[in-house]
Amino acid sequence: MSHHPDAIAPHGGQLVNRIATPEQREEFLSKADFLPRVQLDDRAVSDLEMIAIGAFSPLTGFMNQEDYDRTVTEMRLANGVVWSIPITLSVAEEVASPLQEGSLIRLDNPAGKFIGVLQLTQKYHYDKTREAINVYRTDDANHPGVQVIYNQGSVHLAGDIWLLQREPHPQFPAYQIDPAASRQMFRENGWKTIVGFQTRNPIHRAHEYIQKCALETVDALFLHPLVGATKDDDIPADVRMRCYEILLEHYYPHDRVILAINPAAMRYAGPREAIFHALVRKNYGCTHFIVGRDHAGVGNYYGTYDAQYIFDEFEPAELGIVPMKFEHAFYCTRTKQMATTKTSPSKPEERVHLSGTKVREMLRRGELPPPEFSRPEVAAELARAMRIEVSV
Repeated sequence: MSHHPDAIAPHGGQLVNRIATPEQREEFLSKADFLPRVQLDDRAVSDLEMIAIGAFSPLTGFMNQEDYDRTVTEMRLANGVVWSIPITLSVAEEVASPLQEGSLIRLDNPAGKFIGVLQLTQKYHYDKTREAINVYRTDDANHPGVQVIYNQGSVHLAGDIWLLQREPHPQFPAYQIDPAASRQMFRENGWKTIVGFQTRNPIHRAHEYIQKCALETVDALFLHPLVGATKDDDIPADVRMRCYEILLEHYYPHDRVILAINPAAMRYAGPREAIFHALVRKNYGCTHFIVGRDHAGVGNYYGTYDAQYIFDEFEPAELGIVPMKFEHAFYCTRTKQMATTKTSPSKPEERVHLSGTKVREMLRRGELPPPEFSRPEVAAELARAMRIEVSV
């Protein structure tokens, strides 16, 4: 790893910044009415922002065909740097056809607002089934990630991007801490080892247990829940964030934990997304990353610990971040505490297994998760939110 003023270098060695300067922004705005337009969906907007703020370093734009092909087949960019998820801008044939390579493309959000620019360098077709099988390990259209591929356009647009302006997050401006800022915070606190934690689910006791186990061995914990696009049946981001706020207020050391949002969209790619999530947190300045049971999984598409095994396919130095692998945590009725099979003498019938799915199912049945599942304050917040959701 290259020398870097922070505890850990960004992936690829340099933190990317593709946010337009005031001068560039004025120039782009002056051309706005004359540029061909492409309208982005929510996931593409998230990807645009993540590239611009450096969270997807070393990417400076949407992938060209060589980077795309190697990512799909080998989990590497064209230059050999590890990268596990294609970051592409897909459009329909009729949208791509009139666009000229070498030109500037205006990027609009779903509401039609001008938010970015693409320097179009390449247009190319791709094999959707090939991407699905390689990245998601299935071509089943019921898989939410595969479904996105099948529903998107048949042409990828490649090239460097500029984000016109970094806007405050509409829901969580106080927690919008971009990679340059998180790295600055880690430096100011004198932290050399920081463990990142990813979740799209409401916090439960198993999460708390593995976070605190990790916190015993590092300087700080970077809680980084994903607030981009998720499945319709996932708990909304604002509810999950309130649960984290409640938990941090009552049950965590205030001087060793930072809560920030991850604006990315969820892919549900299991093992490959575990690598992806680790590299993103490396860009935010984390030296370690928690990988638990079925990380980024959905349904029964992946084995319980496949997302941990995939880290063994790479040399530690080329990942540049240390995975902290945890077994499935449960509440042990014998010892009356959270544990795993590594620490508990319990029999299977003495273990209460927790999961975000179980919590969602209980709430939808009108049941309050018990203390073994969730802290009472968090359970109450989840129940309140679900009642509101049901009544709307």
